[in-house]
Amino acid sequence: MTVLEINAISKSYGKIKALDAVSFSIPQGSVFGLLGPNGSGKTTMLSIILDVLQADKGGYKWFGQPPSYQHRKKIGSLLETPNLYHYLTAVQNLRITQSISGRGNEDDIHAVLEKVNLHERKNSRFSTYSLGMKQRLAIAAALLGDPAVLVLDEPTNGLDPVGIAEIRNLIKGLSDHGHTVIMASHLLDEVEKVCDHVAILKRGKLIASGAVESVLSAEDCIVVNAADQVLLEDCINGYPGLIRMSRSAEGIECYFAKGTSSAEQINRFCHEKGLVLSQLVSKKKRLEEKFFELTAE
Repeated sequence: MTVLEINAISKSYGKIKALDAVSFSIPQGSVFGLLGPNGSGKTTMLSIILDVLQADKGGYKWFGQPPSYQHRKKIGSLLETPNLYHYLTAVQNLRITQSISGRGNEDDIHAVLEKVNLHERKNSRFSTYSLGMKQRLAIAAALLGDPAVLVLDEPTNGLDPVGIAEIRNLIKGLSDHGHTVIMASHLLDEVEKVCDHVAILKRGKLIASGAVESVLSAEDCIVVNAADQVLLEDCINGYPGLIRMSRSAEGIECYFAKGTSSAEQINRFCHEKGLVLSQLVSKKKRLEEKFFELTAE
């Protein structure tokens, strides 16, 4: 089932086109990463799907239907620094959030504190929390009412490595409990660790979307090494099906169309040319590499 379907959404601020006919869909139960450099349109997109901003053109559907108040109640969100009171406890802060939003009840407050692993500190003042704990409490506020979908804008922004790890583990846990999580982020390593689907924006345009594996695997990459690098390059350059090759710290990276490479055949080809390989490994491209490849000027 598709939780969110975005159809040709465009949004401009004067002469600046923040979003340009962007379309993609988000499957139920996924952890979906919305990626892009600063100014790419990530926050604008989240604001539109949460009905904070209105699109100039295009539209979107939640749960297969046009957006409505009933659908909005199924969505928890954290777009900015949360309005939590430093002199109040976690429970007191959540009671205020609950009163304003009308979502959840007293039992729900304790349930969300359990989910974000803060129940033991429920009576501690917000001011005594670490940055990671403060962010987890903000996410707990978004979880009131047990929403099917959680929308987070840069959930690890400003956190230290410990806080980032806390939020990463929390997001994984929420996904395991059936929540769909949509998160905008520029921390590509973290996105790769938690997200199973991504959409990449650049200057308001969608340049890639889909399952992380499909976005990363447009090509096969095999790294080869030999004592004579010049001879190796000459040899590999004649290998059938080679798209391109480049040198890296690991060796010579050879790129082929997805599903067309064979380490065994490459080894045989080089052996027949009188070249003995000292290394022959398949390399999986990281999301960070793909991101910079797609967003490079």
